[in-house]
Amino acid sequence: MSTLALLADAAPRVADHGAASPADFAAARQQMAFTLGFHIVLASIGIGLPAITLLAEWRSLRTGDAVYAELARRWMKAAGVLFAVGAVSGTVLSFEMGTLWPGFMDKYGQVFGAAFALEGIAFFIEAIFMGIYLYGWDRLSPRAHFMTGVPVVIAGILSASFVVTVNSWMNQPRGFRLVDGKVTDVDPLAAMFNPATPVQAVHLILASLMVCGFLVASVYAVALLRDRKAGRVDRYHRLGFAIPFTLGAVCAPLQVLVGDWASRFVADNQPVKFAAMEGVEHTQAGVPFRFAVFEVPNALSLMLKFDAHATLRGLDSFPADVRPPAEVVKIAFEVMITAGMLLLALAAWWGLSWFLRRRSAGRAGLPWQPWFLRAATAAGVAAVIAMEAGWTVTEVGRQPWIVYGVMRTEEAVNPNPGLRFGLYIVLGVYALLAFATVSVLRRMRRRPGSAVEVTGETSEPVKAGSV
Repeated sequence: MSTLALLADAAPRVADHGAASPADFAAARQQMAFTLGFHIVLASIGIGLPAITLLAEWRSLRTGDAVYAELARRWMKAAGVLFAVGAVSGTVLSFEMGTLWPGFMDKYGQVFGAAFALEGIAFFIEAIFMGIYLYGWDRLSPRAHFMTGVPVVIAGILSASFVVTVNSWMNQPRGFRLVDGKVTDVDPLAAMFNPATPVQAVHLILASLMVCGFLVASVYAVALLRDRKAGRVDRYHRLGFAIPFTLGAVCAPLQVLVGDWASRFVADNQPVKFAAMEGVEHTQAGVPFRFAVFEVPNALSLMLKFDAHATLRGLDSFPADVRPPAEVVKIAFEVMITAGMLLLALAAWWGLSWFLRRRSAGRAGLPWQPWFLRAATAAGVAAVIAMEAGWTVTEVGRQPWIVYGVMRTEEAVNPNPGLRFGLYIVLGVYALLAFATVSVLRRMRRRPGSAVEVTGETSEPVKAGSV
């Protein structure tokens, strides 16, 4: 399985290792890449949107401000729609694991199956309490209603974490022994809590919060630009922007630190992937740091080993048949880093503006200038691109292994012909699903709200199209 593996040239390897035709093997990889790339965005929103919803409702309880309450109400309604769509796309992924990669599931399903079972339990808890939360508006006391949202956030994070344990196990397989090609002595806990689990779980949760925060904020940035053209100040849109953007801005520097942790882990445990990420072609001492057209002598050795003359392994030190598609991995890595640094810069400007505002007793103001709002609008797309690029590095960088060092991807694929026709069907169905989702959200956006919109010192009903 390979997220966004359609970028990789997998076909030439099939003839030597697998029974599936090159076209069907490539189609299986492309279908898994597309559906997982689609689902990961919904999963990120499913983690982040309930969190910012509860933050808005908590502020409503603390201040009695109806604008916070209206934001919370609308955000959770949108979360309910996207949760339903995510349930559909997640179910498709579950079926694909068996239909596209039966060799993988048949041999190793008993090792990581417990993680999927726990993910299912967390999913049901999330669904139940989301229903209670949505139904409980105006039916429960404010504090009781707020508390029903807490399990939604916790279960969403747990659900994602359990799934990540499977992917981390694929990168660092543990909890079993192979005896004459058969899996024995299965230890589900050892499989779940493999060495890659902590770094991958933290990396994913922070990435999900960043994606959701910047993506939701980008919607309100567009609305704020429209408000500026109309010559008004809309507090509803300002708060709708500030809450999710602050979440993304707080996560951005933390993600840089976790990203460094992840890179060091890869360098120690998957050195061939690290060499592909950094474009290290030859084993040498004093490896320079190369990024796009820039090169800093000895910097990569210094950053990784704290020794400017440390020797790092290059791609040429590994057999050709275990090297990932290095160009794809390096480009994806550079895209992820570039997008992440731009988001970090935008977050730093937001934080600096907030600090100066506090120091000047509110006189400096936050950066509501058009250039900042335009950049914030682009930040939502940039966050999604960074996440997809990161998954490409993780999954394509593991190739040609579906289970690192144990099972090759070609050994896991369904050998039956016709897999490419399934890809065509999935693309058509997902296009309809995306169109229906956007249509529903747009109809919800146009529906008038019930809270107040504050323009200057005047309160008036929220106008249609305010979300």
